[in-house]
Amino acid sequence: MSLKLKNFGNFLKDLRIKKELSLRNVCKLTKYDPSNWSKIERGKMCPPCDERVLKIWAKALGVEDVQNFIDKAMLSQGMIPKDVISKKEVIEHLPAFFRTLRNKKPSKEEIDKLVELIKKDGL
Repeated sequence: MSLKLKNFGNFLKDLRIKKELSLRNVCKLTKYDPSNWSKIERGKMCPPCDERVLKIWAKALGVEDVQNFIDKAMLSQGMIPKDVISKKEVIEHLPAFFRTLRNKKPSKEEIDKLVELIKKDGL
């Protein structure tokens, strides 16, 4: 599996251990299969995409920033969070963002549009 899944799995395991929950106890709290939870922690299986399930997990693990937890789960699978993907303007500007991440300089116009979009939508 990918490094992103492994990273999320480690993150999930760290949260569980920090909360002093055994794998079986966290699965009882969340009503989730222990075998599948273990596979997620080991990066062998993707976390669920269902935000309702992820919110239950976040609550059981004492996560304060629930949206960040959900975003990490989604990104571990290469998925863009639903609230971001639904904004057409954001999607149109992602190529400039990706070029920036790849150390390829975007044009001044692209940077100006991104800044404008961030200021406008409070992203």
